[in-house]
Amino acid sequence: MFQLKDMWTFLWSFLIVFPTVSLIHQLGHAFFARIFGGTCTFALGRGKKLFCIGPISVHTIYFLDSFCKYTDLKTSNRLTHCLVHLGGVIFNLGSILLINVLIMQDIIKPDVFYYQYAYFSVYFAAFSLLPVNFGNGKYSDGYAAYRILKYKQRIQLEN
Repeated sequence: MFQLKDMWTFLWSFLIVFPTVSLIHQLGHAFFARIFGGTCTFALGRGKKLFCIGPISVHTIYFLDSFCKYTDLKTSNRLTHCLVHLGGVIFNLGSILLINVLIMQDIIKPDVFYYQYAYFSVYFAAFSLLPVNFGNGKYSDGYAAYRILKYKQRIQLEN
């Protein structure tokens, strides 16, 4: 049962863990865009821009949302575009695997942060893979990958 004493854990998760998961997700998109010859910009949050670090902009409500855009890829085919769209999920799930390996090897100690990180990463990945058409040419990562593979569409990453 959720109690008042759980508020600290909730705030920690909401303000630190979830934005970290979102950042890792966007880095996955950016990684695949870069290795296939494109560039990528992304934003964490909504509202007034607080600051920029290279292609990353952080906004006042940094924990609410994130989105990514990439330029044309030099290696441009269905597989490369699909990997860019699925890069966030790959990074979310890969980071969980990495954390678990580091814990099993006694390199890092088990901690509630890692548990929460894994939980939110699975949540983020699962919802990204759901095939959803948000309208106005905006799709979930899973639906965009499906349309790229089936219909050979070039879909801009805007999620």
